[in-house]
Amino acid sequence: MPDWHDGDVAGGSSGEPRDAGGLDGACGADPFTQVFEAHRGRLLRVAYATLGSLSEAEDCVQEAWLRLRRVENPAAIADLGAWLTTTVSRLALDALGSARARRERYVGPWLPEPLVEDASAADPADRVTLDESVSMALLVVLERLSPAERTSFVLHEVFGLPFEEVGSVVGRSPAAVRQLAARAREHVRRGRPRFPPTAAEQRELVAAFAAACQQGDLERLVSLLDPGVVWRADGGGKVSAAHPVERGARQVARVVLAFARRPPRSVGLVTVNGAPGLVLRDADGVLTVLAVTVDAGRIVALDAIRNPDKLTAVPDRGGIPPHPH
Repeated sequence: MPDWHDGDVAGGSSGEPRDAGGLDGACGADPFTQVFEAHRGRLLRVAYATLGSLSEAEDCVQEAWLRLRRVENPAAIADLGAWLTTTVSRLALDALGSARARRERYVGPWLPEPLVEDASAADPADRVTLDESVSMALLVVLERLSPAERTSFVLHEVFGLPFEEVGSVVGRSPAAVRQLAARAREHVRRGRPRFPPTAAEQRELVAAFAAACQQGDLERLVSLLDPGVVWRADGGGKVSAAHPVERGARQVARVVLAFARRPPRSVGLVTVNGAPGLVLRDADGVLTVLAVTVDAGRIVALDAIRNPDKLTAVPDRGGIPPHPH
């Protein structure tokens, strides 16, 4: 297993979510505000990894702040960071239950809300890097787990919480949580890339993919795709996703070329959930974020997020600013 710990959920210098109840102007007002501010990035990562939706994750973090402010004697909380993590985890688990019911009625494949960063920074060290805890490949696999399995995996494997604390969130014994996490870990092992590329290798492959699309080169595209590659397109019933799911190198290559048959208005190389990907606005003005998963030197998954409700933070032009926080 990779090192799942540390890192921020989104780009920028802080990795924090939207302003939680006017906190940005209240920093330093009291020690509890300061502690909450110090934990916001981690809390958002916990909720986002559990839900796959940044907007819903932000709601959980906001609600945790409101609950903290309603505690009559917050000084009695021995470990405020642990209290916040547990509270956000329970809120995210509750939200996941209702979200799964909605996703069962969703039109076409449901894909996570992407985290998009500008890939044009001259020095990658100047940007907050995203680890595998929010990769599109991981989040897609986590969608196949039960809420208890997903929460157990996220809290124990990703964030290192002991089984006793995880059990208090999911309402199971430590032994039961251990089994849940083990089952989830096996699902993740089978679903994640065995030989993931370096960032440079992925950028090179994504650039070659974009060039082959622009040139209409079917054979070149096929050579870049794994024989078992999968294409998933999430339009959410809001925009067209004529080929929501396709498999196989030649079939996916044909779908991609049909998708790119009319020159797009803009194309930009970006970082999508920590890995190089593409953002484009097609000839009809529809925005698409394309997450690319690579294994052993070939593309194994192309996830096209087109539902505009999931792309409100992505601007119209090819240049992508850091994700809002």
